[in-house]
Formats: sequence, C-alpha cells, structure tokens
Amino acid sequence: MDGLALHIADGVIETPVAAGFAALAVAVVVVCLARGRRALDDRLAPMAGLVAAFVFAAQMLNFPVLPGVSGHLVGGALAALLVGPWVAALCVSVVLVVQALVFADGGLSALGLNITNMALVGTAAAYLVIVVLLRVLPRTLAGLAVTAFAASMISVVVAALAFVGEYWVGGGVELRAGLGEVTGVMAGVHALIGIGEGLITAVTVVTVARVRPDLVYALRGARPASTTAPAPVTGGSVE
Repeated sequence: MDGLALHIADGVIETPVAAGFAALAVAVVVVCLARGRRALDDRLAPMAGLVAAFVFAAQMLNFPVLPGVSGHLVGGALAALLVGPWVAALCVSVVLVVQALVFADGGLSALGLNITNMALVGTAAAYLVIVVLLRVLPRTLAGLAVTAFAASMISVVVAALAFVGEYWVGGGVELRAGLGEVTGVMAGVHALIGIGEGLITAVTVVTVARVRPDLVYALRGARPASTTAPAPVTGGSVE
C-alpha cells in the first residue's frame, strides 16, 4: 500500500471481500449510468467531460502529508456540485478505471474497492452534505463556498474511513498499527487533505457560479447572489 493514500493496492484486502465490493460497485455504477443518462443535457454533457479531466489531473498529484504518508485529492464533491451525484459517480469511476489500467495506480483486483470508496461512498457523502447545507445556508456565493468546502472535507474523510471498514471486514496484510490507530491516522491525515481539497473546490465552484450559475448542477433553478449582496438567492432548490 502506498503509504495511506486512498488508492488500494492488490492484496491489501482479501480477494473474496474485494470481489464482493467489485460486484457492489458494478451494480451501483449501472444504476448511476441509467440515472445519469436521464440527467445529461446540452449543459451537463460537456461539463461532465471537463469535470472528469479535472478530477483525473487532481488525483494524479500525490503529495506527502506526514512521514511515510501520502495522499491526493478525490474530486467527488466538486463533481457532485457541478454535474450532480449520478454523473459525478460515473466521472470518478471512469478516472479510477483509467488510472488502474493505464498508470497502475491502484490494483486491478482492488478496483471495485477504490470505486466504492471514492466514486460511490465519497460522492454520496458529499452530495448529502450539499443538499443539507444548501437548504439551510443563504443562497449566496459565500454560502456556496462554505457548502463546497464542507462537502469536500467530509467526503474525503468518509472515503478514507470506508477503507478502514473494508480492512476490518477482510484485511489481507498485517498492519504494524492496530485498527484503532489506523482509523485515527486515516481520519486525521485525510482531514488535512480535505482542507486542501475543500479550498480548491470552493474556489472552482464559486468561480463557475459567478460567471455561469446555470452550469452548477446544485444551483439548478437558483442564481447565487454576488458576494457584495447579502440577500439570498430566490427560486428553485437543490435537485
């Protein structure tokens, strides 16, 4: 395993457990494909391609967080904000498949695990936070920035903890630390990563919303106010 990065290598999780999560990932991705196809329109289709390219580039940048520990951005929250949860899950899944097949980033037998953690669990957690916060925060650019930051940070930590759960079910290698210590390190390290990802996501989404709010899926039917206008956006709700 490359430090404690989110990409899981072959053998880290026992084969039967990995196979089970692979089957789960395939089933959920099929559902996402069906639902995402209905959502695609002239605005969403090109944005999905741009989001996938951005996530791919972001995930290829691994950086040290602590001695012996590396991490990378995930991009699920950014994708969910811009293209919705179903298409976002597909974008991240495609990125993970390309990384595994072309760049050997993450094991082939662990592909289902990586898709489950980053594309499905991480994106679902991000979108849940997005839906809740956009219903309680003012529909301003500041409110959107807070939502993007919180969704990114939480989604990264949740995706990391999903790995801990999988290791608890069927870890295939012996870790020098106990499960409790691994859980603490994974949560702490990826909280730091989540802060960086949250800042990037907030800046990116607010920039898009300032110029073309219609391209932000989470704001469909609503127009964010400028940062100088404190009045909340009226009309519409998060889909």
